[in-house]
Amino acid sequence: MTQTVERRAPLAEPITRFLDLLEQATAIARDRLPEPTAFALATCVDDRPSVRMLLLKDADERGFVFYTNYESRKGRELLTNPQAAMCFHWQPLEIQVRVEGRASPVEGAEADAYFASRGRGSQIGAWASEQSRTISDEKVLDRRVAEFERRFEGVPVPRPLYWSGFRLTPERIEFWKGMPNRLHRRELYYRRGDEWLVEVLFP
Repeated sequence: MTQTVERRAPLAEPITRFLDLLEQATAIARDRLPEPTAFALATCVDDRPSVRMLLLKDADERGFVFYTNYESRKGRELLTNPQAAMCFHWQPLEIQVRVEGRASPVEGAEADAYFASRGRGSQIGAWASEQSRTISDEKVLDRRVAEFERRFEGVPVPRPLYWSGFRLTPERIEFWKGMPNRLHRRELYYRRGDEWLVEVLFP
């Protein structure tokens, strides 16, 4: 029987490691990696998994932050079942990072600050799009955009109450590095109390 070999790591270690890798990915030419903050988000409700691509907006020791319409499919799924998984894949670096944990809504002030930083067109779009719902007419979205442009003409666009962020607090983080002969390097961090335990996995 093989004995598990593990080590302990401080809470900051996997996040610092992730941020260092994200910085490397961001430094890659845009024609090779146009969206370094892109990740796949997986949710599951009633045994029906779903996955989609999003953009990471913040990451620190508290977790990984992204924003969405809470009335969208992913928003409704996360509010029903907060357990979720993220996957970053930076192909030019031959690196993948998988994160599993629990998503919770960010504070209103944090969402307000991020919404205010968005372009005005994106702010209007947050009001105009009934995300994930069926469009009955192809011109409905254009009419709704025009409606909210008139509504907020000459004034700052406030954040819709149904539009906010989630912070995924990691319970497991796995770093994968491509190696010759498919003998890839895999290191798994899993949370235990106020520290991480780290194991090396077979490829």
